[in-house]
Amino acid sequence: MADHPDVAELGYEQARDELASVVKRLEAGGLSLEDSLALWERGEALAAVCEGHLAGARERVERALAAVEDDDEDGETDGD
Repeated sequence: MADHPDVAELGYEQARDELASVVKRLEAGGLSLEDSLALWERGEALAAVCEGHLAGARERVERALAAVEDDDEDGETDGD
């Protein structure tokens, strides 16, 4: 992402949408090798941003589930 610092500021949806656009442009072809490589590198940076957002969301869900499980365990009584 060092070559594309602007992507670090993007939210998940923005990065995902731009990544989809990058993939379409690469699949369409017709670009020079240099342009294709630059676009590929941008796509890699966008994919990393998306993965970071998803990892953060995954962690939040896991923490929330752990908190619910802890609450359930605290609410149990002996002898049930």
